[in-house]
Amino acid sequence: MLEETLVNFRINSLNEEEKAYFNRVWHRLKPWPDSVSGLQRLKSRFVVTTLSNGNIALLTNMAKHAGLPWNCILSAENIRRYKPDPEVYLLVPQLFDLKPEQVMMVAAHEHDLQSAHKHGLRTAFVHRPLERGPGKAAEIPPAGRYDVTANDFLDLAQQLGA
Repeated sequence: MLEETLVNFRINSLNEEEKAYFNRVWHRLKPWPDSVSGLQRLKSRFVVTTLSNGNIALLTNMAKHAGLPWNCILSAENIRRYKPDPEVYLLVPQLFDLKPEQVMMVAAHEHDLQSAHKHGLRTAFVHRPLERGPGKAAEIPPAGRYDVTANDFLDLAQQLGA
């Protein structure tokens, strides 16, 4: 995919080392402005973990680079399956000895939340107006579609009493 993307955008001057650095841009993402403080508030009351299709190295590097205060890093890589496979959504309840309804999936992507809900998890939608770029914001879902709908992680923490 990288080679195809470079061709499509007529980027042909990168050496192999520069291509590798370019390809790892996801490892160096800046967090949303509310993420670190919102996650710290949530962490004061709840266990905060990832549950991503991204691999463990990526998630670890993201946390380190952005200062994301996760308690635990979990990935679909742990079980070699990928969302929307039910086993991915049930990984957190299984590992933490919880019932699915005791776990809340928090995301800005409705397809992820719908799959989590289908497998018994509680859900929280966090609106990210710039998730898809300027002028391409996803609409805020109607009230009641998810257990919680929040403007950002600080709003989510407040709604959850953290």
